[in-house]
Amino acid sequence: MSQPRKIELLAPAKNLETGIAAINHGADAVYIGAAQFGARRAAGNSTEDISKLVEYAHLFGVKVYVTINTIIYDNEIAEVESLIAELYNIGVDALIVQDMSISLMNIPPIPLHASTQMDNRTPEKAEYLSQLGFPRIVLARELSLAQIEEIHKRVPNTELEVFVHGALCVSYSGQCYASQHCFGRSANRGECAQFCRLPFDMVDSEGTVIAREKHLLSLKDMNRSNHIEAMLDAGVTSFKIEGRLKDVSYVKNITAYYRKKLDSVFARRSEYIRSSYGYAQPQFIPAPEKSFNRGFTDYMLTGDKENMTSFDTPKSKGEYIGRVKFVSRNFFTVTGGSFNNGDGACFVATDGKLCGFHINRVEGNRVFPQTMPRVESGQELYRNYDCDFERELARPAQPRRIDVILTIADSPHGFILSAKSEGGVECYIEQPFNKEVARSSQRDNIVTQLKKWGNTCFDVVDVDVQFEQEWFIPSSLLGEMRRALCDVLMHQHIASNQRDDMRLNKGVSYPASSLTYLGNVSNRLSHNFYTEHGVKEIAPAFELEAQDGATLMYCKHCIKRSMGWCSKKGEKHNYKEPFYLVLGDGSRYRLLFDCKECMMKVVADKQATRTVDV
Repeated sequence: MSQPRKIELLAPAKNLETGIAAINHGADAVYIGAAQFGARRAAGNSTEDISKLVEYAHLFGVKVYVTINTIIYDNEIAEVESLIAELYNIGVDALIVQDMSISLMNIPPIPLHASTQMDNRTPEKAEYLSQLGFPRIVLARELSLAQIEEIHKRVPNTELEVFVHGALCVSYSGQCYASQHCFGRSANRGECAQFCRLPFDMVDSEGTVIAREKHLLSLKDMNRSNHIEAMLDAGVTSFKIEGRLKDVSYVKNITAYYRKKLDSVFARRSEYIRSSYGYAQPQFIPAPEKSFNRGFTDYMLTGDKENMTSFDTPKSKGEYIGRVKFVSRNFFTVTGGSFNNGDGACFVATDGKLCGFHINRVEGNRVFPQTMPRVESGQELYRNYDCDFERELARPAQPRRIDVILTIADSPHGFILSAKSEGGVECYIEQPFNKEVARSSQRDNIVTQLKKWGNTCFDVVDVDVQFEQEWFIPSSLLGEMRRALCDVLMHQHIASNQRDDMRLNKGVSYPASSLTYLGNVSNRLSHNFYTEHGVKEIAPAFELEAQDGATLMYCKHCIKRSMGWCSKKGEKHNYKEPFYLVLGDGSRYRLLFDCKECMMKVVADKQATRTVDV
């Protein structure tokens, strides 16, 4: 019988506090940004804080991955080398990387994971990365279950990390240049200006306005919680929650929610097990709709390309509550659901704008806002801030706990106290003591004293007393032995989590003979890497050499399809193509539709150059 496959729930960590919260709410691994070179520049952390996170994580067999997933410039290579050496020395388990120059740098043999920024969407690309020696590939968000399974069959011994929840980029990761083109802020350098969340007018080639001030590139948030088992069966090893800029309450809620989902599958399917140990005790009932969200989509996982856009607003609507029934001077009534005092609420007004307001008090189905909004009868209402739920999330979290079995026995010179933990760690301490025969049974007191592990991460579930006869043993001695054993157990837990060092292989041919700017080659080492792997023509990265009329985005989202004009379905419209997206300053972006590949491209229009600052 084959060994069960270890499955990982991977949570984001904006900082040390959030990382510890993720672990305490069930994460098997966390990913965090270092001070520099992460794809979310605003989520950087000191090496000291990452070291503290590693120490806490390794108590539970939890892994810590650090993102070094930007493209790198020549003058930064030495700095990257120094940073990676520091991360290796503090015990980081792996780096999530985009720039292949890292493989040629003078760095220790730390494991490398192939970031989704590498644009990992084909079996051929996955096979190449696997042959190079990457132990894990982070797949593009756009892939279906069938495509994930096809890649898994091609590289069965390589771990596949797949996004399961969170915000969605409309372009394939690593293939978006809109922010760089428009604002001089490179998404490949961790400085995305969120071009895709801006409002656009959409016009045809004759200037006819098709849509006005709509967020036509803005997608809902991903939620694949109903497809966990299917993703497991397709070959997913790591379920990744997006959100290194999210606050601690978001990470608590979403992590606890997916922990519960995964554990429910593991309870039925013995071929899958958790990759870490210890159990979490959330002080709330997880509910993803109560955290920031733009509405949910499984984002083409099952092949469905419908209902995944958020054209009205890129902001969080939250959870649907009900409809406005009656409007008075200073209150309105709600049908279908209820609010609570202190909630935040919102609705989409008749002009298509999202309007928010704060609720002062609630009396039955009557809602009294702090300032009366212009709501109308029949409008849908959403709660985007649940006051009671946030209060529950703010409670101090229980530390993650590890089950331990203790055994105390006598020895020729005193007593031996040993422990065997849920994580498979075994250790003991021996305490010299001049033994005396007890006048009465000591068993109950021994068990009571040895179970007092207080606020540590260990939970003693059983104490086995193996004395040849009843010995007297003071409570103070039991306490001393318990504390000493706890220190040994903690250190051995941390020490037992050793990473497997690695180097990438050489002599593997890249599956193409040329690279355009889409290859994101931004330094001499990266150029050398691709040359050594058989690439003959290598263009510089877009950040180094911008191109007029370049494609700025490659999107599986198609505006025509969202509007009911899918050419593959034979659907028609009355407008003159090509279509353009127009920003408020007049800059235009042409839309190209590759129906064979089912892809929309956003192209820089040569007629206008954007100069507005963000």
